[in-house]
Amino acid sequence: MTTKTTTYLKAATVEKQWIVVDARDAVVGRLATFIAMRLRGKHRPDYTPNVDCGDHVVVINADKVKFTGRKLDQKTYYWHTGHPGGIKERTAGKILAGRFPERVLEKAVERMLPKESPLARKQLTHLKLYNGAEHPHEAQNPQVVDFASMNAKNSRSQ
Repeated sequence: MTTKTTTYLKAATVEKQWIVVDARDAVVGRLATFIAMRLRGKHRPDYTPNVDCGDHVVVINADKVKFTGRKLDQKTYYWHTGHPGGIKERTAGKILAGRFPERVLEKAVERMLPKESPLARKQLTHLKLYNGAEHPHEAQNPQVVDFASMNAKNSRSQ
């Protein structure tokens, strides 16, 4: 009788890939789930939950993402200043039109990773967001992933 053994990755033996994803006209939620899966390493057959085995993800055109339905006007982001009565809010449309539009995608990915975990914080540092089509990571020879062609629902032209 043969017994099956499970292989566990060690942090020293993990080989990380670099991928580039173009976020132009991509639906935010679908793109964020794809990025979160790659950051965590869940796309790998040898995924180990307690090891950082995910890839480095470079997202270009992060300011050109799209929302479906009326989320651009109705989706609200809240935060608290720490002072009494200091609850603040801003809609997704205002953030995309503001100074740091890439934060919409960054927050979507951050909220799909495990909460308050040192491993999740480390994995989030492997996400690089850029508003234009240029990025400074050509030396890593990143693999280009065509996210829009994976499924017809991944991109929105409106």
